[in-house]
Amino acid sequence: MLQALIQEVGIEWNRIIAFHMDEYIGPPSGAPQRFSVWLRQAIFDRVPFASFHLIQPEDDPDQTCRDYAHKLLESQIDFVLLSIGANGHLAFNDPPADLEDPFPVKVVTLDDVCRQQQVDDECFASFEEVPQKAILLTVPMLLRGDQLFCCVPGSSKSKAVRSMIHHPISGTCPATALRKHPRCTVYLDLDSSALIDE
Repeated sequence: MLQALIQEVGIEWNRIIAFHMDEYIGPPSGAPQRFSVWLRQAIFDRVPFASFHLIQPEDDPDQTCRDYAHKLLESQIDFVLLSIGANGHLAFNDPPADLEDPFPVKVVTLDDVCRQQQVDDECFASFEEVPQKAILLTVPMLLRGDQLFCCVPGSSKSKAVRSMIHHPISGTCPATALRKHPRCTVYLDLDSSALIDE
């Protein structure tokens, strides 16, 4: 998806201010597992954004949350590019998530399913290496975007996709919250959509 955006003709990148939605606490700032590092390599350093704001939790994660929330709440969020986790999480909002969370940005403890997904995705060599804590944008903060575009590929997320579509809206499957948004588009492939009709 990001590669397609980079190749798209006519995007005025110098008018776009970018944020990202979650980051591990623990790995050093240049660690390849850090989402900020991956995003810089995948898109932030490849096109001329007006600016981009990275979550940098090294010194004081709680202060990082407050500062990042301040920047977000000062900004108009026109669109959000996101996906869902194998456990139905949205940006590390693991179940049971608070869909009405009063905090825009906070520190959370990652659940075991989420941590195992990081190993299965080959981000870490072992479960023990996966950080236990992260900073994230909460579900209400993500839903503040005027438009949401959710891209969910792969068979590992097929159960979460089925739950997202068929289960009641609740923190048991945080992805169900996307159904509350009036302008959310979900993109699935044959693998991730395989269980929708079950």
